[in-house]
Amino acid sequence: MIAVLALVVAQAQPVTPSASTMNPDIALLVDVAAAAFSKDEPFQSGEHDPHGNGFTLQQAELSLGKSVDPYFRLDSFIVFGGDHVELEEAYATTLALPGNLQVRAGQFLTRIGRVNPTHPHGWDFVDQPLILGRLFGGEGNRGPGLEASWLAPLPWFAEIIASSNKVDPDGTVRSPLDLQNSVILKQFFPLSDAWSLLWGMSSAFGPDAQIYGGDLYLKFRPLGPSHTMVALQTEWYVRRRQVPDDTVEDGGGYASLVWRFARRWGLAGRYERVADIDRVGANVTFWPSEFSRLRLQGSTENADGERGWAGFLAFEVVIGAHGAHPF
Repeated sequence: MIAVLALVVAQAQPVTPSASTMNPDIALLVDVAAAAFSKDEPFQSGEHDPHGNGFTLQQAELSLGKSVDPYFRLDSFIVFGGDHVELEEAYATTLALPGNLQVRAGQFLTRIGRVNPTHPHGWDFVDQPLILGRLFGGEGNRGPGLEASWLAPLPWFAEIIASSNKVDPDGTVRSPLDLQNSVILKQFFPLSDAWSLLWGMSSAFGPDAQIYGGDLYLKFRPLGPSHTMVALQTEWYVRRRQVPDDTVEDGGGYASLVWRFARRWGLAGRYERVADIDRVGANVTFWPSEFSRLRLQGSTENADGERGWAGFLAFEVVIGAHGAHPF
């Protein structure tokens, strides 16, 4: 009887998680690049891009993430630059909503297109595509807000995403129309055992501009022991802006091809077109392991009829438990 009572009392006690189960997954990534430009003021649109000759600490990113309970997960990304510290993203994501629904709240990069939601260590190139800097600025399209996504019950993967963000930190919000409101569709099609296709459409509506775009990602990866992987990725956008007594339209995009021809080696090429700028670049990447990367990249551009070139040697290392990159 005493043993039974002891068992009942033990089961009635609240379970206190141990310190180890509450510790977040932590990772630190460091991206450093050496750059050489033919122009004194090269056209680099990304905040993490090298902007001058010499060495650049593109970022040191500290990521922390963990499931809070069965209902929420918390993720944060703190970026250390050469002379500043910045909270790039910090958001909570629901884990148990019914009806294939998920909600994210906090500060985050919006899921517009392919590159904008990713961090530099997930890029196929040293620098950010020109079109993202032209449309969204050097930090990308992000801000505090709320996002809801719904996985449609269709024979193929189809996700509809709606978000509302304050992307202008200095802007005054008097109504929801002063925020950026985005609607995004992402679809995935497994074409065969070796081929897969992701096709997305994005739209963003702000107080003074509307952006419409499409992206496509076609990937070939054969089954078996081969390390071969070929991926075609492209994004193109159109922006309409309100100016005094007129509407101005601009846009552009890029197309890139990545070929990983061995376990540790890959090649990539990219063409970009933004307004009066054309840029062509290529790189070779070597992965000594899954936790380090070396990349040699060169590019040439034609801006307003003036030619220029750029060269980069980039190095990346990571320690800790870092989550998988999105497909």
